[in-house]
Amino acid sequence: MSVIAREDPTTGLTDEQIGEVVAAAADRFAPDGGRILVVIPDHTRTCPLPVVARKIHAAFAPRAQQVDFLIALGTHPALADGQIDRLLGVRPGGRGEVFPGSRVFNHRWDDPAALASLGTLPARRIDELTGGLFAMDVEVTINRLILDYDRVLICGPVFPHEVVGFSGGAKYFFPGICGEGMLNFFHWLGAVITCPRIIGAKDTPVRALLHVALDRVPVDCAALCMVVRGADQRPQARCSGLGGDLLAGLYFGGVREAWSAAADLSGRLHVVYVDRPFRSVLARAPEMYDELWVAAKCMYKMEPVVADGGELIIYAPHLSEISQAHGRIIEQIGYHTRDYFLARWDDFKHHPWGVIAHSTHVRGIGTYEDGVERPRIRVTLATAIGEAICRRIGLGYRDPASIDPADWQGREEEGLLYVPKAGEMLYKLRSLPAWQRLD
Repeated sequence: MSVIAREDPTTGLTDEQIGEVVAAAADRFAPDGGRILVVIPDHTRTCPLPVVARKIHAAFAPRAQQVDFLIALGTHPALADGQIDRLLGVRPGGRGEVFPGSRVFNHRWDDPAALASLGTLPARRIDELTGGLFAMDVEVTINRLILDYDRVLICGPVFPHEVVGFSGGAKYFFPGICGEGMLNFFHWLGAVITCPRIIGAKDTPVRALLHVALDRVPVDCAALCMVVRGADQRPQARCSGLGGDLLAGLYFGGVREAWSAAADLSGRLHVVYVDRPFRSVLARAPEMYDELWVAAKCMYKMEPVVADGGELIIYAPHLSEISQAHGRIIEQIGYHTRDYFLARWDDFKHHPWGVIAHSTHVRGIGTYEDGVERPRIRVTLATAIGEAICRRIGLGYRDPASIDPADWQGREEEGLLYVPKAGEMLYKLRSLPAWQRLD
């Protein structure tokens, strides 16, 4: 399926231009009488979802038997009705007026009854896809709701991503609406390769795995991929963060093709290159990150530019929880480097691999030799999570009230960096060290 595309990285697409792409998508993908399921992101992803969802409903609903939405939560908590209304930009209780006839579903990754098996990827295929890192059978599961529809449309943004390279596309199926086994394997594969090598790379073993799993989906699928306008990347403005929810690009087509075109633009807009690392980075987490599980993206996107022995501070005074779904396990295992877990695998392999992967991403690159763990950098929380908990899980602590972002602003030449909206823009060194190269 060829890609329908509109791009304007400078000022962003107008509502009319967005509508044109969506209308063309409906002409191609919504035959009369069909049932359409639209897979959408939750509130932890920046994009103008209210605008695009309205355009989809207006273009698809008149010609389809049914148009519904499924939130690709992965393991994020299910959204209450009020949260779904905010996600879609409608007044409380007003969803039926804006999206008449449409239902919105939460994905339930932890409910076996909500899942359908699409078969198993055999160990020999996994060995081939991972370059010999793993040789094990992996069951492919997915939310069984998709089987009730004639077509599935993935609708979401594309950014650099810590596990797969770039988000979006097939990632909205796996892990967006899949089960625990596939989800855990997906994340641990990325963690073994390591976040700095994966993030911002388009062609990765993890993306290859997703595309092989995508071939198992028995429903006609397409994607409407968004690229949100990135920061002005002139050196004097390199820390300004994302410039609102304006669309720089919108792409409709086959899942692989639309994602590929969006990833190319994301790679140009969402990566900030610097000449040398910083000894201290203050990364402010936006309030859409309501637990450390997602606010940890501040670490993922900034680790490549923190100097050896330096400090990355996740600054989020609003944040008081590690993870609603996984906090208990994280408090048991703590935050450690990949090498720590690999050296002690028999002690940890029974824990969910996705949680272990998260642990390594937050703690970052490091070594474990002769029983001593040596992380490359220090990771500090300046949040409402108490000092005792921070120390217990292996992270540093700062009272957020003691921090004044002005102390970091404008001091890049001194090795200090402040990022006011961290978690989406990826920072990288122009000259990559070996530990950041996916060779």
